[in-house]
Amino acid sequence: MTAWQAGRFRIDLSRPRVMGIVNITPDSFSDGGAHATTALAIAQCERLVAEGADLLDLGGESTRPGAAAVGLDEERARVLPVLQHALRLGVPVSVDTRRRALMQQALHAGADIINDVNALRDDGAEALLAVHPTAGVCLMHMRGEPATMQQAPHYDDVVEEVAQFLAGRAASLQACGMAAERIVLDPGFGFGKTDAHQVALHRALPRLQALGFPVLVGWSRKSTLGRITGRPVHERLPASLAAALAAVQQGARLLRVHDVAATVDALKVWQALQGDPAGPPSSFARQSPA
Repeated sequence: MTAWQAGRFRIDLSRPRVMGIVNITPDSFSDGGAHATTALAIAQCERLVAEGADLLDLGGESTRPGAAAVGLDEERARVLPVLQHALRLGVPVSVDTRRRALMQQALHAGADIINDVNALRDDGAEALLAVHPTAGVCLMHMRGEPATMQQAPHYDDVVEEVAQFLAGRAASLQACGMAAERIVLDPGFGFGKTDAHQVALHRALPRLQALGFPVLVGWSRKSTLGRITGRPVHERLPASLAAALAAVQQGARLLRVHDVAATVDALKVWQALQGDPAGPPSSFARQSPA
């Protein structure tokens, strides 16, 4: 697919798109606390858009390995005020949540995309999104729960198991009436997988793309990159850029990243050297609000 229908926007995926991460949390693995207040998170949204982010992804609950769950009221209080401001910045806005109740409020407020690490398996989440006329959905694969997912994850065939899970979730949504053009898939690097599983999945990204949906990849600053390079989390920019470009080479159309400006620049160079000069940061069509 060359486009993603996402709320107010139809996102052209003929070139890779950069999704900027805004963690409104005190405990995210990479930047916990850096944008934990409404004011700091709003400033980060503005900064990432200025740096060239094609999309913003707002999250109010850390899903790092070992993270404890956050109460719905707290997650709502973190996300919704920032969402109201982010919606004025002229780019699609995604809300990263596992909870149907917050999804419903975010959609009512105007969120363009729901990005769910649990692939809409909360009670009522699938039905809520299926009946929404235009919102985009990102379905991610996660084995287990954040608190325990990295405790000896096992697969007989990680590529086929992840592919079958994602295909099944997409098929379930389509059976409920959701148009395929609203769906993006994410293999879930760092979510219930060993380093070997992640490398195998990365090499098999064309297998996931063959399911017929755009693929989103989130390699940014992940611990596997730290183990490969021996670098702590805040020294993983070169590794993150290398992984991002390798993912695009394998067919990924969306990159979920912390370091927007550097990723945008890396993509511009990569595209120019490929003979495909990068277009302007926001050359997708805006739709009439739903």
